Amino acid sequence: MKTFLTSVLAAGLMATAAQAADDVTLQLKWVTQAQFAGYFVAKDKGFYDEEGLNVTIKPGGPDIAPTQVVAGGGADVVIDWMPSALAAREKGLPLVNIAQPFKSSGMMLTCLKETGITSPDDFKGKTLGVWFFGNEYPFLSWMATLGIPTTGGADGVEVLKQGFNVDPILQKQAACVSTMTYNEYWQIIDAGIAPEDLVTFKYEDEGVATLEDGLYVLEDKLADPAFEDKMVRFVRASMKGWKWAEENPDDAAMIVLDNDETGAQTETHQKRMMGEIAKLTAGSNGALDEADYERTVATLLGGGSDPVISKAPEGAWTSQITDKALQ
Repeated sequence: MKTFLTSVLAAGLMATAAQAADDVTLQLKWVTQAQFAGYFVAKDKGFYDEEGLNVTIKPGGPDIAPTQVVAGGGADVVIDWMPSALAAREKGLPLVNIAQPFKSSGMMLTCLKETGITSPDDFKGKTLGVWFFGNEYPFLSWMATLGIPTTGGADGVEVLKQGFNVDPILQKQAACVSTMTYNEYWQIIDAGIAPEDLVTFKYEDEGVATLEDGLYVLEDKLADPAFEDKMVRFVRASMKGWKWAEENPDDAAMIVLDNDETGAQTETHQKRMMGEIAKLTAGSNGALDEADYERTVATLLGGGSDPVISKAPEGAWTSQITDKALQ
């Protein structure tokens, strides 16, 4: 009887603890992959549980815009690139950056060497593949900085709306395509094109890098102490997950694979991706570096007659979450 009562009491305490956990829904910017390893690690290793959080991670995809999801109440916090978030804020969606796990940019333009492109000056007259749905803003700012029109012609570039693949360069529909250091570049290599047959231009090296993969919430939510407290715990656990992933990249990749319900990812690709992702999160403790923010804003404002944003944003980021999470 004593054993039975003890078991019932223990079960009751566990149920109470489970009920007490605060729900948090995170919307990813893309499908389940090592780009988001820190969050899957935090969930798998119990870091969210330790903070009293029940976290639901929602995969993204080509038809899912994080800004629309959070605007519609489908997530508490979303992962997005800062150009997209600032553009949305200027259009009336009050997104606020509460943490910045990614310190460096992984965005590149990858070109076929046979096209004769050796420098950005050679882009003129060429067709370039560009992602849209908010991912075009860094490219458009870069071209504006170079003074290269994106409307075609001998002195401009022809913009090909690139799907989330590298088909245009494989089929030679474009001289260059958008790639990330951790993903699409390797898809080109895996398709049989040798590295020596490619020329790459990292946005960061070209002085037009913008912040990627930050955590964003709606501004009015931050006025609620309960929501703020949840985000403090969420960021603290997430950064613990990211640092674990950096130190254990292969194990982190396997955790990602365990969470990929589509079965579309491979061990080789995810381990390679995690190794590259670790280079981008290295140096960040989750707090946004104001100099990185100002650099991003300056890039987006430098769009000539049609900049991504028309004025420097106000209230687009806050340290109120990381100040407490990182104590």
